[in-house]
Amino acid sequence: MKKSLQFKAGAILIVALFSIIITFSGYQYLFTPNFLIGDDVQDEYYLYIPREANFKTVTDSLQQNHVLHDILSFSFLAKILKYQDNVKPGRYKIRAKANNLEIVKKLKNGIQDPLNVTFNNIRTKQDLADKLSARLEPNAEQILALLSNQTYANSIGLDTNTIMSIFIPNTYEFFWTTTAEELFDRMHDEYKKFWNNERKEQARQLNLTPEQIIIVASIVEAETNMNQEKPRIAGVYLNRYYQNWLLQADPTVKFALKDFAIRRITFEHIKFDSPYNTYKYAGLPPGPINLPSITSIESVLKPEKHNYMFFVADPSRPGYHKFSENFQQHVNSAKKYRNELNKRKIY
Repeated sequence: MKKSLQFKAGAILIVALFSIIITFSGYQYLFTPNFLIGDDVQDEYYLYIPREANFKTVTDSLQQNHVLHDILSFSFLAKILKYQDNVKPGRYKIRAKANNLEIVKKLKNGIQDPLNVTFNNIRTKQDLADKLSARLEPNAEQILALLSNQTYANSIGLDTNTIMSIFIPNTYEFFWTTTAEELFDRMHDEYKKFWNNERKEQARQLNLTPEQIIIVASIVEAETNMNQEKPRIAGVYLNRYYQNWLLQADPTVKFALKDFAIRRITFEHIKFDSPYNTYKYAGLPPGPINLPSITSIESVLKPEKHNYMFFVADPSRPGYHKFSENFQQHVNSAKKYRNELNKRKIY
């Protein structure tokens, strides 16, 4: 009887010990910090999981970047919670000292952390594709393919020359896994929001479409960084346009030649045959020559009303221009500018 009681007591003690061990191990597996542990690690890490990735892809990335401390406990919990066979692509923030349960649940449920995408100073389709692909999962080739897709462009009322217009420079929030098609659809929605009734009416008053406004704004954008001058420059180009003059905009020649390092447009340059060469072809070029800022767009929608038909860089005020109403005034100003270029040996 006594031995039986001793056996039962021993069994209970063993069971209790096992329970304690299992409870402790379970707690360790679930709640003990297992990510970004140590004094010299960063506060957070962003894990990028591409499409078609598997669990090994995830653990390899975590280990190679010294994010995961104990792979066994993480893998065990991932197996129990059925994450190993349910990997979801995305961009996930992992905070310092996060535990297994927190991260496995986040990854399993696909709770991505969005990112901000800002684009400006964009001249070409390649520039745009490179900028976007550096921040989002789609590669540059996928983005370029849509920019050159006439069927898609037509479906939103544009063509492959004007499709860049939907990308109004600003900061936008996206998930990293946004596809190229989703990206374009989102930007088209933003484009429609931008072109509200007020802006559409302003464009109508100027007898221009939103796309034409953006084309003129892109020329203004390329002409100056001085926001206070933009409405005046816009006024010059609109005056030329309404009077059926050649726009003769130097930035359109640089765009046609795809040489943005040119500092001085010559007669040889303006001979280049391209619909974007406004020294050779009348009217507006087929599409924007960059992605103009909102400030430049607003400057065209609200141009300064004046009689200026010419302008040239002001050598006495770098960044600014001298404006003229007649050709003789312009010739005099242009001569001073050329002399300054010659003095600086800019040919």
